Amino acid sequence: QVQLVESGGGLVQPGGSLRLSCAASGLNSEYHYIGWFRQAPGKEREGLACSSSSNSRIYYADSVKGRFTISRNGLYLQMNMLKHEDPAVYYCAARNNAYRACGLFTFEYDIWGKGIQVTVSS
Repeated sequence: QVQLVESGGGLVQPGGSLRLSCAASGLNSEYHYIGWFRQAPGKEREGLACSSSSNSRIYYADSVKGRFTISRNGLYLQMNMLKHEDPAVYYCAARNNAYRACGLFTFEYDIWGKGIQVTVSS
């Protein structure tokens, strides 16, 4: 059974950085993809970045491109230049035994972590 657990969230000032981690167990080492999402109160869950193990493709949402970096294995999300619009619960998600490239839609993932809060405030 695949399990995902996020860590590394917390409070940061605007312009600051955080590094989120996703501890994953049970994934097929060659064929899976991992994505990072966030959900702010009253908003839909938003795909941020993803990485595919099978073809090493990485994708970013326009809202975070140039500020956030996903590791090649998908288990880390480096967030720089955090803004007031970035606070949310952040999730890592995965699809195991996946043979195609990842995407940023929630329906493409069937395994989710419980999420972790990120707050940006001065």
